[in-house]
Amino acid sequence: MRNLLAGLLLGLAACSLGGATPLTEGAGSQWTSPGGDSGKTHHSRLTAINAENVGTIGLAWAADLGTLRGQEATPVMVDGVLYTSGTTGRAYAFDAATGKELWRFEPEVDMQVNRTVCCDMVNRGVAVARGKVFVAALDGWMYALDARTGAVVWKTDFIEDRQRGDNSTGAPEVAGDVVIVGMSGAEYDVRGYVTALDLDTGKLRWRWHVVPSDPRLGPQESPELEAALKTWDVGSRWDIGGGGSPWDAIAFDPETGFVLVGTGNGGPYATSKRSPAGGDNLYLASIVALDPKTGRMKWHYQETPGDNWDFTATQPMILTRMSIDGQDRPVVLHAPKNGYLYILDRRDGKLLRANPIVRTNWAKGIDANGRPILDPEAADYTTGPRIVFPATTGARNWHPASYDPATGLYIAAVLDMGNLIFMTDGQKPYKARGLNNDAALIFTPDVKEALATFPPAFGDAVRKSPAYAEALKNPASAQVRAIDPLTGKTVWAADTAGWQDRGGVLTTASGLTIYGGVTGKLFVRETRTGKLLKEIETGTAIMAAPMTYEIGGVQYIAVMAGWGGGGYPFVPRYSAAYTRSNMNRLLVFRLGGGKVPMPDMRPALEVAPAAPAQAPGVTAQTIARGQGLFFGNCAICHANQPRSITPDLRRMQQPTHELFREIVLEGLLVPNGMPRWNDLLTPDDADAIHAYLIDLQGQTRKDELEKQKAGKPLDGPSLTILSNY
Repeated sequence: MRNLLAGLLLGLAACSLGGATPLTEGAGSQWTSPGGDSGKTHHSRLTAINAENVGTIGLAWAADLGTLRGQEATPVMVDGVLYTSGTTGRAYAFDAATGKELWRFEPEVDMQVNRTVCCDMVNRGVAVARGKVFVAALDGWMYALDARTGAVVWKTDFIEDRQRGDNSTGAPEVAGDVVIVGMSGAEYDVRGYVTALDLDTGKLRWRWHVVPSDPRLGPQESPELEAALKTWDVGSRWDIGGGGSPWDAIAFDPETGFVLVGTGNGGPYATSKRSPAGGDNLYLASIVALDPKTGRMKWHYQETPGDNWDFTATQPMILTRMSIDGQDRPVVLHAPKNGYLYILDRRDGKLLRANPIVRTNWAKGIDANGRPILDPEAADYTTGPRIVFPATTGARNWHPASYDPATGLYIAAVLDMGNLIFMTDGQKPYKARGLNNDAALIFTPDVKEALATFPPAFGDAVRKSPAYAEALKNPASAQVRAIDPLTGKTVWAADTAGWQDRGGVLTTASGLTIYGGVTGKLFVRETRTGKLLKEIETGTAIMAAPMTYEIGGVQYIAVMAGWGGGGYPFVPRYSAAYTRSNMNRLLVFRLGGGKVPMPDMRPALEVAPAAPAQAPGVTAQTIARGQGLFFGNCAICHANQPRSITPDLRRMQQPTHELFREIVLEGLLVPNGMPRWNDLLTPDDADAIHAYLIDLQGQTRKDELEKQKAGKPLDGPSLTILSNY
């Protein structure tokens, strides 16, 4: 699992620690990166807000961000200025004490990129260094902005191949004289990589690829990729790219001098389709340590060899020191999607602990060599449908955890849920800038109801599995948990509103744990016990992690608010975005603050308008073909739910119907975020999709008229095919 030079590197790294910059233990009056301190602990040393007075906190100031999508960034505060990022890579600067807007920046984004953005037009933060604010736009341009004015100092296109599905949602990371950024798109057709740009000029310094390239094209870019190639089938689906996109976790370790990168899932999902002969498929689902000066790999640890389940290792990392087995060690705490909480030595990647924190039927445990002990009978869906725990949503995802050094607790949103996963027979043809993951997912809360719609033999096969009984017993459990990272045991847990309700966490030296919920509430708990001390109704869904800072002796707590992220079209009933406007806001609190103004209520639902007549020649076969094309290309964005944050196409008005071809094929609404599809869909394809939607609109109107007549609500329960991941 570690590279062969690990032993030598340990000695070298141990020497380097002596003269290295030590990690700061928690943020002070400033919050200098999205993670707060150099260890990304999301912990603060501030104590002015404490258990005795937290009941008096209220709103200090708020800012309207001017958008209506998901907000995932943690703001940064440097020298009295609060910086943050938002939808598509917008950036903002505010006076951190008064809320006065100093500047805002909106990048020019080619919204055609939305075609390959699986999980909303989000952005997870900025980096601030050398008088510049660095932000990566959705379409893969890095901007260096003047920290005082917001003016563009330089911009660089860091996308390697514009003919692929590459995009960007993560925060940049400064490491010495470079700024490092990852990319997204493993569900589509990408070969993952991280890019290092010169801080002063934006020039490319190096690029490190996660997976090998097609060996028929020539030698690999580095010795580590030549080694990785041996873990792939020579006949792998190189045309699809292999995946591995490192879309979030990147952390510079000032003690070792390494940059730690969490890599993404394979593409397609199933190893049998991606690399038919099997293999570990390095460096998917791994933590890798890179030299920020050269981009060369120093060590790696693969958390999910031969990833088969979308178990990314891109989840946030925490760098700290812990006493383990009688030794004080520099460690990284990491809980990826796969359900385990890992502790690795930051010097060489040695595994020190690995404990499950949720149900994990894909593996029976981790062996002495650090490899998972697979359970093929339970989780190998290449021979038929399987219910796998955890789900592709992950036990953990992008929502930042916090590590409290006083208690030694790792506090995070944890989701204990599975999904039914199955795939098509044989190999599917490559789809340029299209979904190539080739897997269908139904989450365990919906499995029982969904099976009734499948052929009897399929349903019977699923019902006979032990995992089905487990899914019925406990479909899903979503909690904020305080976990002992040495054992994986939960010290306390607080239920959230539902399995789509997860948020980032802040802890403070005054013993507080602070996080938000998609219900629109901000919660404050006692770190040691989980006792609820305060909750504030904001009216806006909160997924991002709060942060805190101090100016003039006053402590503030700030958080970004807005529903979105993976599965964004499926707005749960308990989300604030279901009943109120999803206006995106930055909310800042202090002791003695006021009430939070509530967003407007959403208007009452109306019966779907009458659908136009079908075009001549439309048959049942046309509609069925359109349905298949819709779910293969459109449904990831258009859930056709009544309170979705994307258009419900069952409610199209006549002008939209008349312009359907122009919208879908010619890109009439690209500036609004609706991409064109003329490279994948023919006019006949677009007409078939339109026929399906006309038929669906007619059915919806009939159903809703009957509900209206019976006095029933129009928004009846429906299955969630994908959700917030």
